[in-house]
Amino acid sequence: MKTLFKNARILSMNDEFITSGDLLVIDTRIAYIGNESEQFGPFDRVIDCQNNLLMPGFKNAHAHSAMVFIKTKNDNVTLQDWLYKIVFPREEKLIPSDVYHLNKVAYLDYVRGGITACFDHYFFPLEAYKAAEEFGMRTLLLATCNPGKVSIDDLEKNYHAINDKEAGLVKYIIGFHAEYTADDSLLEETKVAIEKFKCPFYTHISETQKEVGECLMRHDRTPFMFLYEQGYFKYGGGGFHCVHLTDLEVEICKENNLNIISCPGSNLKLSSGTAPLTKYLKAGINIALGTDGPASNDGLDMFREMRLAATNNNKEIKSFDIIKMATVNGAIAMGFPEADVLDVDKAADIILIDLHAENMDPNADIFDNIVYNGKKENVLLTMINGKLLYEDGHYHINESVESINKKAEEISRRIENEL
Repeated sequence: MKTLFKNARILSMNDEFITSGDLLVIDTRIAYIGNESEQFGPFDRVIDCQNNLLMPGFKNAHAHSAMVFIKTKNDNVTLQDWLYKIVFPREEKLIPSDVYHLNKVAYLDYVRGGITACFDHYFFPLEAYKAAEEFGMRTLLLATCNPGKVSIDDLEKNYHAINDKEAGLVKYIIGFHAEYTADDSLLEETKVAIEKFKCPFYTHISETQKEVGECLMRHDRTPFMFLYEQGYFKYGGGGFHCVHLTDLEVEICKENNLNIISCPGSNLKLSSGTAPLTKYLKAGINIALGTDGPASNDGLDMFREMRLAATNNNKEIKSFDIIKMATVNGAIAMGFPEADVLDVDKAADIILIDLHAENMDPNADIFDNIVYNGKKENVLLTMINGKLLYEDGHYHINESVESINKKAEEISRRIENEL
């Protein structure tokens, strides 16, 4: 399949330069970028970009996609109250097939808003794997041991079933929710699994002051230092949120090439604080952005995350670097180097941004426009691995949008009725 994007402004994200020209996709890869595309014809599809912007898709580097079923439940509560009173009781009612169906609702939102990859952390990863493969969503799954339910042997079986598949869109690594929800058995089994698979480790870290304080009482260590000293980051990885890291912890992250995944929208909604991204960036840490789950954010919008990341006490950060957090840095954190930038032989994970929309200022810098004025409606098309999944308000998927949403509504009603 040869798809030619003509008359485009092209932001490769290799640097801050925007070029004009054409981009050719053959099957799953970018085959050519330049102004002499005619030599590669004929083409199966020619798309006139009308001088709009081609760029790498956004990487949602922290998500609990299936949590669409708890969206808008009980706003204006703290993280701990929200988890223990709202989230955990409902999650107890989930069955494996729920995750398969609920994830697809999130995927609709993802591709509509230009998200071409997600780092998904939730229950029943094999169901999430099935949904992602069917839909065509590039995904990193974070799986966990669950003593009595999910053994290390189960993890190993799943690990190889997903990671050994040639050229698959989905990868699988090890982690757990957080130090404060991990008992001794889970902590020990996770360490064994990390050593067995020699894979990166991720978890929620220092999201709130309460979390930090309670960990100090339990272990005389902050969450980060407790996990670091126990050897969880031996093979890399990083933390989600990381709102309250100490100077020493920032230095350790840099020295060990650990990644910080910031979720500004979720942190604001749950009053968790504001991550000092300027400090982390100056320290040389790879910072990526995530939406967190739709329940703690009420949205899956990377434009909003970029805008919040740029304005929450981080005005020193250039707009280009904010966009980099939402694209290239997310690919680095997730281990998808094939999908980080637009370049020949890279995976064709591409979005087209409407630069002529009413909300875009024609006199403004393009990077500032995307970060401060951009919105999901400006995404004209989304391609993942060479497949157009969204274009001009229409989805190119194997299942109808109506059936996906109907199944999710049925699941939500069932869970509420079972409480």
